[in-house]
Amino acid sequence: MVHLCWKLSVCFFFYQAVSGRVRREGHYVAAVYEHESILSPNPTALVDRRSALELMGKNLDIYEQQAVAAARQGAQIIVFPEDGIHGFNFTRSSIYPYLDFVLHSHSGKWNPCREPYLFNDTEVIQRLSCMALKNKIFLVANLGTKQPCDHTDPHCPPDGRYQFNTNVAFDADGALVATYRKHNLYFEYAFDTPPEPDYTHFDTPFAGKFGMFTCFDILFFEPAVNLIRQYNLKQIVYPTAWMNQLPLLSAVEFQQAFATAFSVNILAANIHHPTLGMTGSGIYTPVKSFIYHNMESYGGKLIVAEIPVITTDHETNLEGNERFRENLHDSCRTFTSTSLDDQVCFKEQEETPGRISEKGNEQLPPPFYAEMMYDNFTFVPVWGEKGELQVCANSLCCYLNYRRAVLTDELYALGVFDGLHTVHGTYYVQACALVKCGGLSFSSCGQEVTDATALIDFQLWGNMSTPYIFPLLLTSGIALDFADHMGWKNNHYFMSKNRTSSGLLTAALYGRWYEKD
Repeated sequence: MVHLCWKLSVCFFFYQAVSGRVRREGHYVAAVYEHESILSPNPTALVDRRSALELMGKNLDIYEQQAVAAARQGAQIIVFPEDGIHGFNFTRSSIYPYLDFVLHSHSGKWNPCREPYLFNDTEVIQRLSCMALKNKIFLVANLGTKQPCDHTDPHCPPDGRYQFNTNVAFDADGALVATYRKHNLYFEYAFDTPPEPDYTHFDTPFAGKFGMFTCFDILFFEPAVNLIRQYNLKQIVYPTAWMNQLPLLSAVEFQQAFATAFSVNILAANIHHPTLGMTGSGIYTPVKSFIYHNMESYGGKLIVAEIPVITTDHETNLEGNERFRENLHDSCRTFTSTSLDDQVCFKEQEETPGRISEKGNEQLPPPFYAEMMYDNFTFVPVWGEKGELQVCANSLCCYLNYRRAVLTDELYALGVFDGLHTVHGTYYVQACALVKCGGLSFSSCGQEVTDATALIDFQLWGNMSTPYIFPLLLTSGIALDFADHMGWKNNHYFMSKNRTSSGLLTAALYGRWYEKD
């Protein structure tokens, strides 16, 4: 009997090993797939359901391969990107053959793989359900769905149906456990905004509750922030079709900033179309990331990583202001003793420093204006080996203390913006940003830059009016770095870093003032 038990133990260990890895207690294995989708050559053309299913089947074939590969590596959940199955740039009429029928209220009550006969036009849903069942894996995907309505519904569109950009989640038995209809559409004229925001989450046996939202939602209070706060969620699944925009909104940059700001794990799957600026997926914790960003080559990429479960009693950066205030002196001492002068730390008795030069009495760098992220930023140049700078716009003032290890032939600037962003979406931004300029002229500041060599020690802070601040720290080659310290002090939010891991591209405090949208 003992011999048999020993054999069974060895076999069980061997099974775990060949299926990917032995999971540590308090951890789970997640997978995301960045998918180069097979697109319709003419998305505005009207096709029949059979033709639509043929195209979507090609993408689902790839999904199936990746679900198998992820399960073999021990993944317990896999996330696929937005628009990965049907593509994009449809009209309301041309997307109709690509839509599956899904009733939002059916979540948790239907297993499409086991019960394919319940509804018509559910071929895509059935196939996703069977993928989850066959691989014993939780699976999250995005597709277009339709739902009939009539004149008794005051929101019903004229053609008598809703068309939604929808995320679906299946458990390891193939049951549909959650649906989410995208709320903040990004020029998606084929789809409807749901009458009310969905606050969608689902339970797992390995990491508790996961929240779910899509792409552009990440920039808005509803439903993303409200969902996390209302249900105290610590794990997020996030299908996206994100077009990168440097220097402040590249996909991996903002996904990491969101995970850090809310102290959540994010499983983010992006589409892969480099010619459209679309790449950037990852598995993010508040302090570590496993990312993929590739603008040079084509083909998909599977990321699998083991990460710790974040418990619901874990404090977020947004909630931890008092703790940061209490610990700031120690944080500052650690920072300044190895890098910058003691003036970096705010002294309790004095106001925030004004805009002063390196020696305190030299001529100040001239402010200038340049467009960044389609917004009119006010900048000051970052000259010399070290210095202290201030730049203001409206009610926001941004401050920088910096020291370079070696002077390089690169221009950096400190920029501020406090206003309503109105291009490709309308939302209020407060931003303090240290950025590498595209060249040596002031007019090049704010341009998209991907490479840098300057290693800079810095402390950046501003008198932000919103608690929702996303710390951005991006280095050469679109790599992520992490601040040494960040938090609130004397009604200012700060971020500090001793020596970035490679040349600095962007260090920014990106504040979203949701109430002013």
